[in-house]
Amino acid sequence: MCGIAGELRFDGQPADLAALARITHHLAPRGPDACGFHSQGPLGFGHRRLKIMDLDEASGQPMSAPDLGLSMVFNGAIYNYPELRAELESLGYQFFSGGDTEVLLKGYHAWGEALLPKLNGMFAFAIWERDRQRLFIARDRLGVKPLYLSRTGARLRFASTLPALLQGGDIDTAINPVALNHYLSFHAVVPAPHTLLKGVEKLPPASWMRIDAQGNCEQHTWWQLDYGPHEAERAFALEDWRDRVLDSLRDAVAVRQRAAVDVGVLLSGGVDSSMLVALLREVGVERLSTFSIGFADAGGERGDEFVYSDLIAQRFATDHHQLRIQEAEILSELPAAFRAMSEPMVSHDCIAFYLLSREVAKHCKVVQSGQGADELFAGYHWYPQVNGASDPLDAYLRAFRDRDFDEYRATVLPAWVSRDFSAEFVAAHFAAAGASEAVDKALRLDSTVMLVDDPVKRVDNMTMAWGLEARTPFLDYRLVELSARIPARFKLPDGGKHVLKEAARKVIPAEVIDRPKGYFPVPGLKHLDGATLDWVRSLLLDPGQDRGLFDTRMLDRLLRDPEGQLTPLRGSKLWQLAALNLWLSEQGL
Repeated sequence: MCGIAGELRFDGQPADLAALARITHHLAPRGPDACGFHSQGPLGFGHRRLKIMDLDEASGQPMSAPDLGLSMVFNGAIYNYPELRAELESLGYQFFSGGDTEVLLKGYHAWGEALLPKLNGMFAFAIWERDRQRLFIARDRLGVKPLYLSRTGARLRFASTLPALLQGGDIDTAINPVALNHYLSFHAVVPAPHTLLKGVEKLPPASWMRIDAQGNCEQHTWWQLDYGPHEAERAFALEDWRDRVLDSLRDAVAVRQRAAVDVGVLLSGGVDSSMLVALLREVGVERLSTFSIGFADAGGERGDEFVYSDLIAQRFATDHHQLRIQEAEILSELPAAFRAMSEPMVSHDCIAFYLLSREVAKHCKVVQSGQGADELFAGYHWYPQVNGASDPLDAYLRAFRDRDFDEYRATVLPAWVSRDFSAEFVAAHFAAAGASEAVDKALRLDSTVMLVDDPVKRVDNMTMAWGLEARTPFLDYRLVELSARIPARFKLPDGGKHVLKEAARKVIPAEVIDRPKGYFPVPGLKHLDGATLDWVRSLLLDPGQDRGLFDTRMLDRLLRDPEGQLTPLRGSKLWQLAALNLWLSEQGL
């Protein structure tokens, strides 16, 4: 787990090492253990290292293999690297280090882009081919590891975070109108390649790009998620799928324990994180720490789920840590959390993950987290609505989008109104091949787009802000592909995630499984009042914060009745606008 950066020039000039140094040093929280640079003519690499899998200096980055004409930077973790290393050794490759970086470097030499489907892990990496003068960059299947790009006619730059990329300068920081429409409509999800800034894009998940020193570029998607059972699985009963899910999750948890001594789990008290605790104990982890966070109640909504997280901690005898945050600390830490965001995120639990990660990093360097289960196994309330709808696309948009296009037009100034980009995006996704059932179309969109740019990005940004590596077993690609083959009738009952809950009954107490679905809440950011509302008002009405985005009539309406202006997902429309202003301010934009 690290921070990576690089520049490739197209104009015959050497890489701008001063700009590269500024970008790389901004990534220090992601890699507090070491820093390195490599340059070769038009190419420059920067790297910040978090030592996890191989602590020796031999695994330092940037890593070069002069005999192969390759050098690289890598962010992530390849869990099956011992098996790949053995395969490469059988082909005659020799190794000077014990980690996964060298396996990627020599695996690319052996197989080129055909290496990517062999990898089980989370990754974003860049490899420079010295003799061909070209750069290869790639991102993992579900975009667990980020990669932001800035291209001009003279150069390409990349970095693990958008704020770091800004440090290099020479970027168009004007607001991208397509992204603004997505942000305000699609629950703050801005699908790749867009970002909120015109001059920055992100490499889509499961994509690779090859670009040479003249700027010639090719880009491909190397994996896709297809829905529906294989022929041999069509007669499977619930018990068959249940057992396969449990076996697959067991393996995903176990393989993610490679090179992790002090282990933590972000324990919300729900089914997903509770299963991780149980399965870690099952594979023999003895020094197991668990961490839960809670906030003050607000609007009649409870701000913690300690009763359930305590139950799991006691049942599995973990070293448990509770963290309760008061409103004053939320307000004082929100700016720092937004500085850590590569893109503005409105989910209330961003601040929860930021503060929880601060605590966890005091105790361990690796933590497992349960993101992905709801998107894979139909845990959200809109899936039954989509499944039974005469117009599934309309049902999805009504249930998920924060604003329809009419309300979007009323929220922003006329200069920002063009097309209903978010509705067009969802319609195109629903129409694509690979998912025939309505609920599968929604699940695919949520698993490959929403999951990537909301829960997954949130966990990466907030944990890496504290030099903490988060591992997400539910996003093991084998479990993801298995979940896509399970028919919806085995997922939708019992309030959703039915097959996963049946698997959970084999390892965790029923009290955790059969309770009402919870949330990782920060009620104070949803039910805006008191000091929080005053702060939000200043963010939106201060003339120094006016960027010519929002219609003042909508601001007045939202400020008059913040409690009555919630999105279909029960988020605060007012907070969404304030969060955008806060992020722009904290990035100096």
